[in-house]
Amino acid sequence: MKLRHNFKNLNVWNKAVDLAVKIYETPALFPSEEKFGMTSQMRRSSVSIPFNIAEGTARNTSKAFTNCLDISLGESFELETQTIIARRVGLLNQHDFESINQDLDEIQKMIIGLKTNVESNPY
Repeated sequence: MKLRHNFKNLNVWNKAVDLAVKIYETPALFPSEEKFGMTSQMRRSSVSIPFNIAEGTARNTSKAFTNCLDISLGESFELETQTIIARRVGLLNQHDFESINQDLDEIQKMIIGLKTNVESNPY
């Protein structure tokens, strides 16, 4: 199948995958009672970001692609909120919090930029 965008070549997808890996590694430091709580939520949100970018590349219209990008952006804000809560309750140290949120900020800007580009060049 010919894709309008090969998701593996999109910088935003690669950065989002890297962030998901970081999230999977970071909550390993969380207490075991958080396994099905914050750890699970953060992991689901983090993988949803690149999942939705990849899914969008297979869509037949730019509108469908941008819808997937909107979902991906929403997941990134959900993850950002989870990191804020995790930091406030002491599950994330300041260094990990800042590192994750710096990555999230960059990814959010990239998703918005890609969405703007797709909307400006519809197919």
